[in-house]
Amino acid sequence: MTAFLTFHWGWLTGALLLGLAMGWISVVQHGEGLSKKTAQVIALVLVIVVGVAVSRVVPGRPGYWLDLGLVMFAAYLIGCAIGSALRDRLVARQIAAGRIPVRSDPPKSAS
Repeated sequence: MTAFLTFHWGWLTGALLLGLAMGWISVVQHGEGLSKKTAQVIALVLVIVVGVAVSRVVPGRPGYWLDLGLVMFAAYLIGCAIGSALRDRLVARQIAAGRIPVRSDPPKSAS
């Protein structure tokens, strides 16, 4: 694993920084999010892919790419979590200091 990290440190750093940027941006996004069913399907697929990687079912170069992709995805998710937490902390501090007014959404009209 040390050789893996030593050889791919640039790609892993890029994934971490991209995740950091996306985590910073995503806090202010007001989208719907994923449905419960979609989140369950994604979690199941991820569990299956990690299981395939851990059991070494895919041999050779494709297995190496699978491992690299999973490690890069983990680095991306870690960056997302850090970026989101930093942005949340910054916004909360500015709201507490009174620099950002707290916005309330107008009520939706019945159509």
